Amino acid sequence: MATELPAEQTGENSAAPREIDVPASTAWPLVLAFGFTLLFAGLLTSVSVTVLGAVLSVAACAGWFREVFPQQHEEAVTVVSEDFRVTTRRRIVERLPVAADQLRAWLPVHTYPVSAGVKGGLAGGVAMAVLACGYGLLKAGSIWYPINLLAAVVYAESLRLDPAQLNSFHADSFAIALGLHGLVSTLVGVLYGAMLPMFARRPIVLGGLIAPVLWSGLLYLMLGLLNPLLESRINWAWFIASQVAFGIVAGIVVERQSRMPTRENLSFALRAGIEAPGIIPPRERGERRP
Repeated sequence: MATELPAEQTGENSAAPREIDVPASTAWPLVLAFGFTLLFAGLLTSVSVTVLGAVLSVAACAGWFREVFPQQHEEAVTVVSEDFRVTTRRRIVERLPVAADQLRAWLPVHTYPVSAGVKGGLAGGVAMAVLACGYGLLKAGSIWYPINLLAAVVYAESLRLDPAQLNSFHADSFAIALGLHGLVSTLVGVLYGAMLPMFARRPIVLGGLIAPVLWSGLLYLMLGLLNPLLESRINWAWFIASQVAFGIVAGIVVERQSRMPTRENLSFALRAGIEAPGIIPPRERGERRP
């Protein structure tokens, strides 16, 4: 390990060249390497080569050991001081600016957030449930009649209920019907929220007339496979009326929500809100980095 020699004089001679002690040069490591080479080469040639390698290895180990112990052999080296200063040169690179806004219209220009569709779907589901329960009171004298029919879509036990049991309360059928109605209403509400901006002039026409008619026609073809019990007892006039109520209420609720600009064509950096080249304003010449 290099050590610094004490200066002979101080004061005016402090700037004089200094000397440090470094380990003295020695050839014993090379002799040791050559000895090990002969030692293993003798395994393929002759015993005399192996003996010579062993002798050289032992001698090199002893010589190298004496270079370190009992006192390390060192030599003084004069330190040459250099006065230098580290400088860097940086070029100013032009960054391609990223458009902060849309360069062209991406129709629809404004859309509703997903939360607007969820709110509209839940509100429309309440309106639809009120009409369905009203139909149950007028026809069967019980609000549980349409609820048990709806549960029969996925619940096999509701299919086995006789007409008298359809008018009574069943906790399992009510829980299944409530979950199914809430899930479907929410999904349809989200769909309305995505479709209403496409009909900017007549959004309620889509939600209150076009969508219920299409949805009712689709169910008319598939209801026999989904729920045979509901198909045999459904009143299509009341069903379409409940669908229209759902669409109108959901459309009104969604339309009252605040819109947000379409951002699909913006860069990922702008949508993620991160700092990236082309977004950060350029620094003036000589301005220091933060």
